[in-house]
Amino acid sequence: MPPADVDDTWSDSDDELEADQETAVDLGVPDGPVDDPITLLDPTVSRLGGHPTFLSSPHPSTSHATCTNCAQPMELLIQIWCPLEDSPNDRALYVWACANGSSDRVSCSVRAWRELRFNKKYAEKLERKLARRKAKELEEAKVAAAEAAKNAQPKSNPFALGATSAPNPFGLGSQVFGGAASPEPAPEPAQTENADRSGSSSEDESDSEESDDATDELVAGIQSASLDDSPWKTAPAYPALYLSTVSEYLPPPPKTKVPAGAQVDLDDDKAPKGKDSSGGWDLEGYENSLDVDHAFERFSKRVSYEGEQCLRYERKGTPLPFASDKVFDKLFPIPAGPPAPVTKAAFMVTPPRKRTYAPSTLPPCPNCQGPRVFECQLMPNLINVLRASDGEQKKKLTDEERRAEVLRALKGSGASGRKGMEWGTCMIFSCEKDCSAEKAAGSTWREEHVLVQWDE
Repeated sequence: MPPADVDDTWSDSDDELEADQETAVDLGVPDGPVDDPITLLDPTVSRLGGHPTFLSSPHPSTSHATCTNCAQPMELLIQIWCPLEDSPNDRALYVWACANGSSDRVSCSVRAWRELRFNKKYAEKLERKLARRKAKELEEAKVAAAEAAKNAQPKSNPFALGATSAPNPFGLGSQVFGGAASPEPAPEPAQTENADRSGSSSEDESDSEESDDATDELVAGIQSASLDDSPWKTAPAYPALYLSTVSEYLPPPPKTKVPAGAQVDLDDDKAPKGKDSSGGWDLEGYENSLDVDHAFERFSKRVSYEGEQCLRYERKGTPLPFASDKVFDKLFPIPAGPPAPVTKAAFMVTPPRKRTYAPSTLPPCPNCQGPRVFECQLMPNLINVLRASDGEQKKKLTDEERRAEVLRALKGSGASGRKGMEWGTCMIFSCEKDCSAEKAAGSTWREEHVLVQWDE
């Protein structure tokens, strides 16, 4: 239990957001079974369950999906198509988990892998995009320098000897006698920007077409490399489900209806304290002594806004902890307290210490030694969705298959014979640099760091 002066809540990237707004978090929700065999071979389609679809062949070893605790093959929980905008690599994230009872509450029973494949055509598009961006920045810098030089010129005194006289607004001599026409004013920065956009529109369209062609070629190549002759075909798997993406929305707090003629006493001790009048997260110090898991309360409230969410995705964001446990203390450590007085006993009033997310506590990437950042986390509804879809599939078993399954369950003793997952959330932290083999043929595989909070 934290000290009494520690506010057992934390600051995240959405603390400053007001209600009735969208956050930076993308939520993944199930969207029906994947029945199309062509779609099952498309790595650009994110999904729940099913067999993995890889970016290139030859396929990796099945040891990537082997539980390091019980050495049994694991089921794929989720596959996410998540390329980075400024990266030349195609990118996919895979998360496997072991459902054997002997691996329950073992952190190594959930593994996450990142696959990268160098996309030559998209890399060329990025180079052209970078060149246009530099040219635009250079043009803007020239316009700004010309404007600064113009403002820096000293103003001439019209009454000084030898000063150039102002033009006569009624004089038409230079125009009548064929004098040099006055130069046209230089276009404003906004006009220059519009000219750049109109001039590069054809390039943007060609880049878009090339990007589409590259995606089509990628999909066609993957479709030709199916899992028919691969050991992955026989790996255990849940039925595949579409994964749709929606933005997280924080609804406005409900308005309290006050009867006519009633008076609200804002100084009442029972009135809610904290960030706002609807019961915020700034808790008094004495409340930490109560047997209440404030992290779980906040988790439940946040998830209740979209109960079907199976995934929370916010690369370089802040994870949403499930409970106050060792993982929570690691990611949101207790801040250091003020130094104690050394002269004499003194009464010192200090505000409650607030936890903050500390990504520096995560281990670095073992490949490039760079820092890791939060990328996504699996939500408990994913267990319910996969369990329900797996149950519907088992309804189609014959009587003999069903009896054999019951016998296998009866022979299992204790936890070793039990199947299922009991985690609260699985947080995936990936390399911030998204390191990979430089322009290597085939694909690059990197295992990422996973922290699991269990449902106690």
